[in-house]
Amino acid sequence: MDINLRKAAIVGCGFVGASIAFRFLQQGTFSHLVLIDANTAKAEGEAFDLSDGLPYGAAMEITAGGYDDITDCALVVITAGVNQKPGETRLELIGRNAAILRSIMAEITARDFKGTLLVVSNPVDVLTYTAYKLSGYPRERVIGSGTVLDTARFKQLLGRELGVDSRNVHAFIMGEHGDSEFAVWSGANVSGLNLDDFCHLQRMSLTSARREALYQRIRGSANEIICRKGATYYGIAMAVGRIASCIMKDERSVLPISVVLEGEYGLSGLALSIPSIVGRNGLEKTLEIPLSPDEERAMRSSAEQLLSVVAELKL
Repeated sequence: MDINLRKAAIVGCGFVGASIAFRFLQQGTFSHLVLIDANTAKAEGEAFDLSDGLPYGAAMEITAGGYDDITDCALVVITAGVNQKPGETRLELIGRNAAILRSIMAEITARDFKGTLLVVSNPVDVLTYTAYKLSGYPRERVIGSGTVLDTARFKQLLGRELGVDSRNVHAFIMGEHGDSEFAVWSGANVSGLNLDDFCHLQRMSLTSARREALYQRIRGSANEIICRKGATYYGIAMAVGRIASCIMKDERSVLPISVVLEGEYGLSGLALSIPSIVGRNGLEKTLEIPLSPDEERAMRSSAEQLLSVVAELKL
C-alpha cells in the first residue's frame, strides 16, 4: 500500500498523546489523524472531543482506530507509557515502559508500515534504540523527540536572560533527554553573533556560575512541572509538532532529535540526541558539530550511562 503523506497515527492517548493531537489539529499538517490506545473508549472520546473543534481548525478527519489503520501512515507517534513520578528519573521508567513498547512494536511490525516512527515515550533515548532494534527498520525511520524540548527550554531561558527574542537564540542541548544532558555553550549564538560577542555589545556578562544556574534550571524543569501539575505535555506537544512539520513538509530543518548513533562522536550501540537534518525521510543526516573538550567529556559520560541501561535490556 502506498504511503499517504497526509495521514498520521498517535499510539497512546494520555495527556501527551492528546496534546500532540490537539497541536496537529492546530497546525493542519495532516488530513487524517488516527488515535490508538489500549483503552478504546479513551481514544474514541479524544477523537470526538477534538472533532468538535474542526469547524474552527484545519480541515481534517480525526478517528479512533487500531493498528490496521497505520499501514498507509506517513508518521506514527508513540507516546504510550506510564507517567514519570515526582522525583523519578526518566531512566527509572525503563523497566515499566520497555514492556509496553515491546507490545506496541509487535503490532506495528506485523503490518506493512513504511513510514517514520517517532518515539516520544520516556526514557526516549533508550526506547528509541529499543524500537530500532525490535523493528529492524533503518535508523532513518526510527527517531525520538530527543532534546528538542530541552533545547526549547534552553533558548527560552537564555533569551530571557539576554533580553532578546528566544527565536533569535540558536543553541542546543545534547546527549540524553534526562539528567546527563548537557548544554553546548561553545556553539550558542544570537542570530549568528557569538554569545560572548553579543554579551559584550550588550555590556553584560554571562559568567560561568550564571551559565551553570541556567543549565540546572533546564535540567530540572520537567521535575518542577511534574511536582506542580503531575505531568508535562504542552511543551512536548509543541516540540513534536515541530518535528512532524519538518517531516511532512520536507523542511530539512536542524533539530536535536534522538538518533541511533553509527560512529558519530566515536559512539554506537545506542541512541542519543545530536543535531540532525530532519525531512521527508525522517532522519536525513546527522551533524557531528564541534564540541569543546568539556562538552566532549559530557557526551561520553551521557553515552556511558545509557549504554549500561541498554545492555540490561538484552535486545
